[in-house]
Amino acid sequence: MSFKHQIIIVGGGNAGISVAAKLLKKNSALDIAIIEPSEKHYYQPAWTLVGGGTFNIEDTRRDESSVIPSKARWIKDAVSSFEPDQNRLTTKEGNTYTYDYLVVAPGIQLNWHLVKGLPETLGKNNVTSNYSFDLAPYTFESIKAMKPGMTALFTSPSTTLKCGGAPQKITYLAADYYRKHDLIGKIKVEFCTAGKVIFGIKKYAVQLQKVVDKLQVQMNYRHDLIAVDGPNKMATFKLTDENGTITEVTKHFDMLHVTPPQSAPDFIAKSPLANDKGWVEVDKYTLQHTRYKNIFGLGDATSTPNGKTGAAVRKQSPVLIQNLLSFMNNKELKAKYNGYSSCPIVVGYGKLILAEFDYDNTPKETFPFDQSKPRWSMWILKKYILPWLYWNKILKGSM
Repeated sequence: MSFKHQIIIVGGGNAGISVAAKLLKKNSALDIAIIEPSEKHYYQPAWTLVGGGTFNIEDTRRDESSVIPSKARWIKDAVSSFEPDQNRLTTKEGNTYTYDYLVVAPGIQLNWHLVKGLPETLGKNNVTSNYSFDLAPYTFESIKAMKPGMTALFTSPSTTLKCGGAPQKITYLAADYYRKHDLIGKIKVEFCTAGKVIFGIKKYAVQLQKVVDKLQVQMNYRHDLIAVDGPNKMATFKLTDENGTITEVTKHFDMLHVTPPQSAPDFIAKSPLANDKGWVEVDKYTLQHTRYKNIFGLGDATSTPNGKTGAAVRKQSPVLIQNLLSFMNNKELKAKYNGYSSCPIVVGYGKLILAEFDYDNTPKETFPFDQSKPRWSMWILKKYILPWLYWNKILKGSM
């Protein structure tokens, strides 16, 4: 069957829901449909705290129907293909939808299968990941299961990923758990990252190095996880040295926390909307598609070179909305997104560094104090205030 809507939003996550809600607050007569196949909606930033045993996993999940704006139509389906020259898309159920304007916000894809042996061992053998609702509680079980003489590995891949600080956060929580239980130095904690530095902005990197030193975390740079042997507790990494020489190293673990490789969703990457790397090709300032002017994009699936975080979405959404409404009224697109992103880096129980920065990696801090210093107040922000704001303000379009 074929249907028509004035505005179709692809994706019912943070980006899609908040944009729909804000658009309808500005003009309740807009005909908006949201295409989203999921029955549940998740507040994923709290999964790190779940993995650290200090947040209830059930408080991160609600019915998708409860967050869909009442004046928007929910199409419980998934997009299979786009035909932007015809202002048309097709869903997996075989229906076609035409639109006047399209907002693309499907999020990012987790590619567990790209690490050999990983899917078979996830959730057992103390192999876990906070990037999964089902696995985050198992992370804390695995942390608690470690004994003196054991090794806990935490990984971060070479790909773009959502919440780039998340792999470090759970590393620090685990190490702090061992410190609190007089196990520091008795359980080996290693952070194996494909990156070359602890953090890309010096102000925050200096403070994070102090955390690493205090918690006795071994940092292994240029380590990209490529295979896992769960039963035999072995993890294999690809190492690329400064000259580009590639070797492999295998490490023993008693616990392994994996951050999976990530990419744009397959249905985006193979579509006409994508750039050569698979991302929705938008102008990084206006968020308008570079080739199809009635298409806009925001969130993790776009080509904007910012940190892929919920905080970025919060700054992108008003820019997209202003520019979309301007385009609909044949006006100049004046709103600009500066690349703002925020990374609340948990560095222990009750301690958090709030990193905020723009496209130029220039700190853009909100509070009148040095946010690179670990603070209890920022932990309260992360654990209590931000989840409340998400469910009660952001998704309702009032923030």
